[in-house]
Amino acid sequence: MSDTRPSRPRVPHPKVVVTRDLPDLVTGRMAALFDTDLNPSDIKRTREQLAAAVADCDVLVPTVTDAIDAAIIAAAGPRLKLIANFGAGVNHIDLKAARARGIIVTNTPGVLTEDTADMTMALILSVPRRLAEGEKLVRSGEWHGWSPGGMLGHRIGGKALGIVGMGRIGQAVAARARAFGLAIHYHNRHRLPAVPEAQLAATFHADLDAMLAAVDIVTIHTPLNADSRLLLDARRIGLMRPHVYLINASRGGIVDEEALVDALEGGRLAGAGLDVWEHEPRIDPRLLALHNVVMTPHMGSATYEGRLASGEKVIQNIRMWADGHRPPDQVLEGWA
Repeated sequence: MSDTRPSRPRVPHPKVVVTRDLPDLVTGRMAALFDTDLNPSDIKRTREQLAAAVADCDVLVPTVTDAIDAAIIAAAGPRLKLIANFGAGVNHIDLKAARARGIIVTNTPGVLTEDTADMTMALILSVPRRLAEGEKLVRSGEWHGWSPGGMLGHRIGGKALGIVGMGRIGQAVAARARAFGLAIHYHNRHRLPAVPEAQLAATFHADLDAMLAAVDIVTIHTPLNADSRLLLDARRIGLMRPHVYLINASRGGIVDEEALVDALEGGRLAGAGLDVWEHEPRIDPRLLALHNVVMTPHMGSATYEGRLASGEKVIQNIRMWADGHRPPDQVLEGWA
Protein backbone atom coordinates (compact mmCIF):
# COMPACT_ATOMS: atom_id res chain seq x y z
CA MET A 1 0.00 0.00 0.00
CA SER A 2 1.50 3.37 -1.01
CA ASP A 3 2.41 5.93 1.64
CA THR A 4 0.31 9.09 1.15
CA ARG A 5 1.50 10.88 4.29
CA PRO A 6 2.69 14.48 3.81
CA SER A 7 6.36 14.89 2.95
CA ARG A 8 6.55 18.39 4.51
CA PRO A 9 4.54 20.34 7.10
CA ARG A 10 1.01 21.31 6.13
CA VAL A 11 0.08 24.96 5.55
CA PRO A 12 -3.64 24.90 6.46
CA HIS A 13 -4.65 28.34 5.12
CA PRO A 14 -1.83 29.69 2.93
CA LYS A 15 -1.63 33.33 1.94
CA VAL A 16 -1.78 33.41 -1.86
CA VAL A 17 -0.99 36.48 -3.98
CA VAL A 18 -2.40 36.45 -7.53
CA THR A 19 -0.70 38.96 -9.84
CA ARG A 20 -3.41 39.35 -12.54
CA ASP A 21 -7.18 39.09 -12.73
CA LEU A 22 -8.13 35.49 -13.44
CA PRO A 23 -11.60 34.17 -14.41
CA ASP A 24 -14.26 34.68 -11.75
CA LEU A 25 -14.77 30.95 -11.21
CA VAL A 26 -11.05 30.57 -10.51
CA THR A 27 -10.69 33.56 -8.18
CA GLY A 28 -13.90 32.60 -6.40
CA ARG A 29 -12.56 29.14 -5.60
CA MET A 30 -9.20 30.58 -4.54
CA ALA A 31 -10.87 33.07 -2.21
CA ALA A 32 -12.90 30.25 -0.64
CA LEU A 33 -9.90 27.94 -0.17
CA PHE A 34 -7.03 30.29 0.67
CA ASP A 35 -6.20 33.67 2.20
CA THR A 36 -6.11 35.24 -1.23
CA ASP A 37 -4.85 38.66 -2.38
CA LEU A 38 -6.44 39.22 -5.80
CA ASN A 39 -5.91 41.87 -8.50
CA PRO A 40 -9.38 42.69 -9.86
CA SER A 41 -8.05 45.76 -11.72
CA ASP A 42 -5.82 43.48 -13.82
CA ILE A 43 -3.19 46.23 -13.87
CA LYS A 44 0.25 44.66 -14.12
CA ARG A 45 2.01 44.82 -10.76
CA THR A 46 5.18 46.90 -10.62
CA ARG A 47 8.47 45.39 -9.52
CA GLU A 48 8.06 47.14 -6.19
CA GLN A 49 4.63 45.60 -5.74
CA LEU A 50 5.92 42.15 -6.69
CA ALA A 51 8.78 42.49 -4.19
CA ALA A 52 6.33 43.51 -1.47
CA ALA A 53 4.07 40.57 -2.34
CA VAL A 54 6.76 37.89 -2.17
CA ALA A 55 8.04 39.32 1.11
CA ASP A 56 4.83 38.36 2.88
CA CYS A 57 3.06 35.40 1.26
CA ASP A 58 3.23 31.61 1.14
CA VAL A 59 2.32 31.24 -2.54
CA LEU A 60 2.76 33.56 -5.52
CA VAL A 61 0.57 33.00 -8.61
CA PRO A 62 2.25 34.92 -11.46
CA THR A 63 1.62 34.95 -15.19
CA VAL A 64 3.84 35.35 -18.24
CA THR A 65 3.70 39.15 -17.84
CA ASP A 66 5.54 39.02 -14.49
CA ALA A 67 9.34 38.91 -14.46
CA ILE A 68 10.08 36.77 -11.42
CA ASP A 69 13.84 37.14 -11.68
CA ALA A 70 16.63 36.64 -9.16
CA ALA A 71 16.12 40.09 -7.62
CA ILE A 72 12.43 39.48 -6.97
CA ILE A 73 13.15 36.05 -5.54
CA ALA A 74 15.88 37.55 -3.32
CA ALA A 75 13.20 39.84 -1.86
CA ALA A 76 11.09 36.86 -0.83
CA GLY A 77 10.40 36.33 2.82
CA PRO A 78 10.83 32.98 4.55
CA ARG A 79 7.14 32.14 4.04
CA LEU A 80 7.32 31.95 0.25
CA LYS A 81 7.70 28.29 -0.66
CA LEU A 82 5.62 27.94 -3.85
CA ILE A 83 5.40 29.86 -7.12
CA ALA A 84 2.31 28.40 -8.81
CA ASN A 85 2.52 29.81 -12.31
CA PHE A 86 -0.70 30.41 -14.25
CA GLY A 87 0.43 29.07 -17.63
CA ALA A 88 2.72 26.43 -19.07
CA GLY A 89 5.74 28.55 -19.99
CA VAL A 90 8.12 29.46 -17.15
CA ASN A 91 10.79 31.43 -18.99
CA HIS A 92 9.78 34.51 -16.94
CA ILE A 93 10.78 32.78 -13.69
CA ASP A 94 14.40 32.34 -12.58
CA LEU A 95 14.23 28.64 -11.75
CA LYS A 96 17.80 28.43 -10.46
CA ALA A 97 17.23 31.30 -8.03
CA ALA A 98 14.00 29.68 -6.86
CA ARG A 99 15.69 26.33 -6.29
CA ALA A 100 18.49 28.01 -4.36
CA ARG A 101 15.89 29.45 -1.99
CA GLY A 102 14.02 26.16 -1.67
CA ILE A 103 11.00 27.51 -3.55
CA ILE A 104 8.98 25.04 -5.62
CA VAL A 105 7.79 26.21 -9.04
CA THR A 106 4.75 24.68 -10.75
CA ASN A 107 3.08 25.33 -14.08
CA THR A 108 -0.07 24.23 -15.94
CA PRO A 109 1.02 21.84 -18.71
CA GLY A 110 -1.29 20.15 -21.17
CA VAL A 111 -4.45 22.20 -20.71
CA LEU A 112 -3.67 24.67 -23.50
CA THR A 113 -2.39 22.18 -26.07
CA GLU A 114 -5.49 22.03 -28.26
CA ASP A 115 -6.13 25.79 -28.12
CA THR A 116 -2.59 26.66 -29.16
CA ALA A 117 -2.60 24.03 -31.90
CA ASP A 118 -5.87 25.45 -33.24
CA MET A 119 -4.40 28.97 -33.34
CA THR A 120 -1.27 27.70 -35.06
CA MET A 121 -3.33 25.95 -37.72
CA ALA A 122 -5.36 29.12 -38.20
CA LEU A 123 -2.15 31.08 -38.84
CA ILE A 124 -0.83 28.38 -41.18
CA LEU A 125 -4.00 28.80 -43.22
CA SER A 126 -4.27 32.57 -42.92
CA VAL A 127 -0.86 33.65 -44.17
CA PRO A 128 -0.57 31.73 -47.49
CA ARG A 129 -4.26 32.37 -48.31
CA ARG A 130 -3.95 36.08 -47.41
CA LEU A 131 -7.00 36.05 -45.17
CA ALA A 132 -6.04 39.16 -43.19
CA GLU A 133 -5.38 41.10 -46.40
CA GLY A 134 -8.73 40.02 -47.82
CA GLU A 135 -10.61 41.00 -44.69
CA LYS A 136 -9.01 44.46 -44.72
CA LEU A 137 -9.82 44.86 -48.41
CA VAL A 138 -13.51 44.15 -47.82
CA ARG A 139 -13.67 46.57 -44.90
CA SER A 140 -11.90 49.29 -46.90
CA GLY A 141 -14.70 49.49 -49.43
CA GLU A 142 -12.17 49.16 -52.24
CA TRP A 143 -13.16 45.62 -53.27
CA HIS A 144 -14.93 45.67 -56.64
CA GLY A 145 -15.89 42.01 -56.92
CA TRP A 146 -14.38 38.72 -57.92
CA SER A 147 -11.72 38.52 -60.62
CA PRO A 148 -9.55 35.61 -61.83
CA GLY A 149 -6.37 37.25 -60.53
CA GLY A 150 -7.79 38.74 -57.37
CA MET A 151 -6.17 37.99 -53.99
CA LEU A 152 -4.23 34.99 -55.21
CA GLY A 153 -2.45 33.04 -52.50
CA HIS A 154 -0.98 29.56 -52.15
CA ARG A 155 -2.60 26.26 -51.22
CA ILE A 156 -1.05 24.40 -48.32
CA GLY A 157 -1.95 20.86 -49.39
CA GLY A 158 1.11 19.04 -50.62
CA LYS A 159 3.53 21.39 -48.89
CA ALA A 160 6.13 20.35 -46.29
CA LEU A 161 5.58 21.61 -42.74
CA GLY A 162 8.63 21.83 -40.49
CA ILE A 163 7.82 21.71 -36.77
CA VAL A 164 10.48 23.00 -34.37
CA GLY A 165 9.71 21.23 -31.09
CA MET A 166 7.61 18.06 -31.13
CA GLY A 167 6.09 18.04 -27.65
CA ARG A 168 2.37 18.02 -26.89
CA ILE A 169 1.60 21.11 -28.97
CA GLY A 170 3.89 20.16 -31.85
CA GLN A 171 2.21 16.77 -32.13
CA ALA A 172 -1.26 18.32 -31.94
CA VAL A 173 -0.31 20.68 -34.79
CA ALA A 174 1.07 17.76 -36.80
CA ALA A 175 -2.22 15.85 -36.42
CA ARG A 176 -4.19 18.83 -37.69
CA ALA A 177 -1.76 19.58 -40.51
CA ARG A 178 -1.94 16.02 -41.83
CA ALA A 179 -5.69 16.46 -42.33
CA PHE A 180 -4.89 19.42 -44.60
CA GLY A 181 -2.51 17.35 -46.71
CA LEU A 182 0.76 18.70 -45.35
CA ALA A 183 3.83 16.48 -45.13
CA ILE A 184 5.16 16.51 -41.57
CA HIS A 185 8.83 17.12 -40.77
CA TYR A 186 10.13 17.85 -37.29
CA HIS A 187 13.20 18.71 -35.26
CA ASN A 188 13.31 17.88 -31.57
CA ARG A 189 15.91 17.27 -28.89
CA HIS A 190 14.84 13.63 -28.90
CA ARG A 191 13.26 11.62 -31.66
CA LEU A 192 9.69 10.47 -31.06
CA PRO A 193 9.05 6.79 -30.33
CA ALA A 194 8.29 4.74 -33.42
CA VAL A 195 4.52 4.47 -32.87
CA PRO A 196 3.59 8.18 -32.59
CA GLU A 197 6.07 9.04 -35.33
CA ALA A 198 4.40 6.51 -37.63
CA GLN A 199 0.90 7.70 -36.66
CA LEU A 200 1.84 11.23 -37.69
CA ALA A 201 3.81 10.05 -40.75
CA ALA A 202 6.49 12.43 -39.47
CA THR A 203 10.07 12.66 -40.72
CA PHE A 204 12.67 13.38 -38.03
CA HIS A 205 15.54 15.80 -38.68
CA ALA A 206 18.37 15.66 -36.17
CA ASP A 207 19.86 18.72 -37.89
CA LEU A 208 17.63 21.80 -37.57
CA ASP A 209 19.51 23.62 -40.32
CA ALA A 210 18.82 20.84 -42.80
CA MET A 211 15.11 20.85 -42.00
CA LEU A 212 14.77 24.62 -42.35
CA ALA A 213 16.31 24.42 -45.81
CA ALA A 214 13.94 21.65 -46.93
CA VAL A 215 10.41 22.72 -45.87
CA ASP A 216 7.79 25.20 -47.09
CA ILE A 217 6.27 26.30 -43.78
CA VAL A 218 8.04 26.49 -40.40
CA THR A 219 6.17 26.53 -37.10
CA ILE A 220 7.75 26.88 -33.65
CA HIS A 221 6.64 24.88 -30.60
CA THR A 222 9.60 24.80 -28.23
CA PRO A 223 9.77 26.44 -24.79
CA LEU A 224 11.87 29.56 -24.40
CA ASN A 225 15.01 28.83 -22.39
CA ALA A 226 18.76 29.37 -22.62
CA ASP A 227 19.07 26.86 -25.46
CA SER A 228 16.18 28.16 -27.57
CA ARG A 229 16.59 31.92 -27.16
CA LEU A 230 17.12 33.39 -30.65
CA LEU A 231 17.21 29.84 -31.99
CA LEU A 232 16.06 31.20 -35.34
CA ASP A 233 18.70 33.88 -35.79
CA ALA A 234 19.72 35.68 -38.97
CA ARG A 235 21.82 32.73 -40.14
CA ARG A 236 19.02 30.19 -39.73
CA ILE A 237 16.40 32.50 -41.18
CA GLY A 238 18.74 32.81 -44.16
CA LEU A 239 18.58 29.05 -44.67
CA MET A 240 14.86 29.20 -45.45
CA ARG A 241 13.88 29.59 -49.08
CA PRO A 242 12.06 32.73 -50.31
CA HIS A 243 8.68 30.99 -50.62
CA VAL A 244 8.66 29.85 -46.97
CA TYR A 245 6.19 31.07 -44.33
CA LEU A 246 7.23 31.31 -40.67
CA ILE A 247 4.63 30.74 -37.92
CA ASN A 248 5.28 31.51 -34.24
CA ALA A 249 2.67 30.98 -31.52
CA SER A 250 5.24 29.89 -28.91
CA ARG A 251 7.48 32.65 -27.51
CA GLY A 252 8.80 35.71 -29.32
CA GLY A 253 12.33 35.39 -27.95
CA ILE A 254 12.91 32.25 -30.01
CA VAL A 255 13.08 34.32 -33.22
CA ASP A 256 15.46 37.20 -33.95
CA GLU A 257 12.76 39.72 -34.80
CA GLU A 258 15.06 42.19 -36.53
CA ALA A 259 16.43 39.47 -38.78
CA LEU A 260 12.89 38.28 -39.50
CA VAL A 261 11.75 41.77 -40.52
CA ASP A 262 14.82 42.21 -42.71
CA ALA A 263 14.06 38.91 -44.48
CA LEU A 264 10.39 39.80 -44.98
CA GLU A 265 11.19 43.29 -46.27
CA GLY A 266 13.86 41.91 -48.57
CA GLY A 267 11.60 39.23 -50.08
CA ARG A 268 13.71 36.43 -48.60
CA LEU A 269 10.62 35.03 -46.84
CA ALA A 270 7.09 34.90 -48.23
CA GLY A 271 5.31 35.83 -45.03
CA ALA A 272 4.81 35.21 -41.33
CA GLY A 273 2.04 34.46 -38.84
CA LEU A 274 2.90 35.83 -35.38
CA ASP A 275 1.05 35.54 -32.10
CA VAL A 276 4.13 36.54 -30.04
CA TRP A 277 7.03 38.98 -30.33
CA GLU A 278 10.59 39.25 -29.09
CA HIS A 279 9.95 42.44 -27.07
CA GLU A 280 6.27 41.93 -26.32
CA PRO A 281 4.07 43.93 -26.05
CA ARG A 282 6.23 46.26 -28.14
CA ILE A 283 6.10 45.38 -31.83
CA ASP A 284 8.59 46.55 -34.43
CA PRO A 285 6.73 49.24 -36.46
CA ARG A 286 8.13 47.71 -39.64
CA LEU A 287 6.12 44.56 -38.96
CA LEU A 288 2.94 46.58 -38.72
CA ALA A 289 3.55 47.93 -42.21
CA LEU A 290 4.02 44.53 -43.87
CA HIS A 291 1.00 43.19 -45.74
CA ASN A 292 2.29 39.60 -45.71
CA VAL A 293 2.30 39.27 -41.91
CA VAL A 294 -0.74 38.10 -39.92
CA MET A 295 -0.54 39.26 -36.30
CA THR A 296 -2.67 38.30 -33.31
CA PRO A 297 -2.31 39.62 -29.72
CA HIS A 298 -0.79 36.60 -27.91
CA MET A 299 -4.16 34.84 -27.97
CA GLY A 300 -3.07 31.30 -28.78
CA SER A 301 -4.32 30.02 -25.43
CA ALA A 302 -7.17 32.52 -25.06
CA THR A 303 -10.23 30.34 -24.64
CA TYR A 304 -12.63 30.31 -21.70
CA GLU A 305 -12.10 26.57 -21.35
CA GLY A 306 -8.32 26.89 -21.35
CA ARG A 307 -8.22 29.67 -18.78
CA LEU A 308 -10.53 27.76 -16.44
CA ALA A 309 -8.48 24.58 -16.83
CA SER A 310 -5.27 26.51 -16.10
CA GLY A 311 -6.84 27.96 -12.96
CA GLU A 312 -7.94 24.53 -11.81
CA LYS A 313 -4.38 23.23 -12.19
CA VAL A 314 -3.04 26.16 -10.18
CA ILE A 315 -5.52 25.40 -7.40
CA GLN A 316 -4.65 21.68 -7.45
CA ASN A 317 -0.94 22.48 -7.17
CA ILE A 318 -1.50 24.84 -4.23
CA ARG A 319 -3.78 22.39 -2.42
CA MET A 320 -1.36 19.49 -2.79
CA TRP A 321 1.51 21.65 -1.57
CA ALA A 322 -0.56 23.03 1.33
CA ASP A 323 -1.40 19.44 2.35
CA GLY A 324 2.30 18.67 2.55
CA HIS A 325 2.62 16.72 -0.70
CA ARG A 326 4.64 17.33 -3.83
CA PRO A 327 2.54 19.30 -6.34
CA PRO A 328 1.68 17.31 -9.48
CA ASP A 329 3.04 19.94 -11.89
CA GLN A 330 6.36 20.78 -10.27
CA VAL A 331 8.80 22.16 -12.84
CA LEU A 332 12.01 20.17 -12.81
CA GLU A 333 15.55 21.14 -13.73
CA GLY A 334 15.20 20.27 -17.40
CA TRP A 335 13.35 23.57 -17.96
CA ALA A 336 16.24 25.76 -16.80
